[in-house]
Amino acid sequence: MAYVITEPCIDVQDQACVEVCPVDCIHFDEGEDRMLYINPDECIDCGACEPACPVTAIFAEDDVPADRAVYKEINVLWYSDKAAARAKVNELKPPA
Repeated sequence: MAYVITEPCIDVQDQACVEVCPVDCIHFDEGEDRMLYINPDECIDCGACEPACPVTAIFAEDDVPADRAVYKEINVLWYSDKAAARAKVNELKPPA
């Protein structure tokens, strides 16, 4: 089980979670992405990122609220097809 970053991170991108992650599995491309993403293959499920998030955007995979479940797929997708992940984010929450 990995942790997942969800909708509240969009356009916030506070990096407190990055600072506390012991395995550096949280990524984004500055200027390209509107949110951060957790690599499920690198995440060690330590949970350090969850309380560090100031907007309550991070959940254990099994605890992601049903209305945010699509973000499980988006976090995984970003690591194989960044453009597709960005398109899904923009579809779910169009840029201001």
